[in-house]
Amino acid sequence: MRLARRLAALFVTSGLLAGACSAPSAGPAAPSDGTFVIGLGSEFDTLSPVMGYAPDGGSLIYEGLMSRGTDLSLTPAVAAAPPTVSADGLTVSFTLRDGLRFHDGRPVTGADVEYTYEAVLDGANNSPIRGDYAAIEKVDAPDPRTVVFTLAHPYAPLAQRATLGIVPAGDPLTGDRPVGSGPYRFVSRTPGDKIVLEANRDYRTGPPALARLVLAFAEDDNVRATRMSAGEFDAAILPPKAAARFEGQPGVTVHKVPSADYRGIMFPLGRPVTGDRTVRRALGLAVDRQAMVDVVLAGAGAPAFGPVSPDTTWHNPAVTGAPAGDPEAARRLLQEGGWIPGEDGVRVKDGVRAAFTLMYPAGDSLRKELALAVASDARAIGVDVRLAGLDWDAIEPRMSTDALIMGYGSPYDPDYVNYELFHSSYARRGFFNPGGYDDPEVDRLLETGRRSGDPAVRRQAYLDFQKIVHDEEVWTYLVFLKHVYVVRGAYEGVRPGVDAHEHATGGLFRDIHTWKPAA
Repeated sequence: MRLARRLAALFVTSGLLAGACSAPSAGPAAPSDGTFVIGLGSEFDTLSPVMGYAPDGGSLIYEGLMSRGTDLSLTPAVAAAPPTVSADGLTVSFTLRDGLRFHDGRPVTGADVEYTYEAVLDGANNSPIRGDYAAIEKVDAPDPRTVVFTLAHPYAPLAQRATLGIVPAGDPLTGDRPVGSGPYRFVSRTPGDKIVLEANRDYRTGPPALARLVLAFAEDDNVRATRMSAGEFDAAILPPKAAARFEGQPGVTVHKVPSADYRGIMFPLGRPVTGDRTVRRALGLAVDRQAMVDVVLAGAGAPAFGPVSPDTTWHNPAVTGAPAGDPEAARRLLQEGGWIPGEDGVRVKDGVRAAFTLMYPAGDSLRKELALAVASDARAIGVDVRLAGLDWDAIEPRMSTDALIMGYGSPYDPDYVNYELFHSSYARRGFFNPGGYDDPEVDRLLETGRRSGDPAVRRQAYLDFQKIVHDEEVWTYLVFLKHVYVVRGAYEGVRPGVDAHEHATGGLFRDIHTWKPAA
């Protein structure tokens, strides 16, 4: 599966389900043989951490130097303790746990950590996450239990980035037969169907109670909900409306997990209509975000006005707006900007109609409903938004010319995602900054936030960054989602946290190795 599909939302709305599914039954109880089947909406591009698999610690196969708790706090994993940082912030040292082994019995050493990070940084490997580790100048393993990172400049998020899974030195980077030190070991993979994992009996905190995991892929939202209803899955990621049908079922729990995962309109900025700031700002004023939350998300979310969640300490409170929209203000803005209603009601300026295409992934009904809502609100102010439901292969080459309902978002350090989405050096590099945004001041602020070791300087840089992209309406942000999980059976150790955009086996399932069937 390509990067585009990893970015696809894992949600569905009742429109696809209406008339397609019979009333759900409770289905079987918790599995008695230790096998637990999870229904996921998208497959993984790769199972290699070096090539971008679960770098934020959501993997069950690998562990990084650090791991992340449900409250987003960092705790040592492969490392024995948090890192030691030099006074100038340019040297970061980790001491590894003693006696830790990979699934095949090889000891985990500093050489493995060095190999993993150097493989990411090696341009010949073309790792998609290489830019996230650009501050690292050199990695050394002076002895089996020590790793030293030498940085080109202070980089406050390095400990956050240290959740990257560690692979054995010399192993191929394909991820075809992944070997890690995490709570589950790889058994098999059937492309397009499933991945089978089994408990690591030698895991450092003890073997998982769920002895076997099956990660079953069902990209079609309707199919995934139907299979959950039929009892084929023990858990599934579902959209709010589809999950509502499981509410109150005996032996079934619906978890609605807060996230920093947003959906918004990515604009191609080099086009006559979407490149006009007045049109973008008018659209941002016109959309009824609260209706999207209430209807499309069935209440499982919140209005979004920028790329940083209000639930994080990095959020700029000045980045806000009217949740229900202000179409009258939008009309005035367009009129003042020279966009005059034409005979068909669509505004025109200098012979150009206020019309553009808004794409969405055809299999993602939540994004489809958001696109429909945007088109309706735009029509009310004289902007013609034409919708196109396409597969990701068709979407990718059109992102520089057509707008897209897109999703990203991270609750971690604001350097995450934002640098790649808004720095000009990433302009039109695939799904990073596909609209071609280029603002020297934003570049400066992102560089300051990335390079400064002063927390106050970093905070101000990200506050200012948020204000600029909000005022420029680089995107029109629509909603922050709650990720919704349905679990059949009663388990101890289920700890919802705060999700990022990609959840897959992260999110609620991040700690599934600690789950135990309730007595």
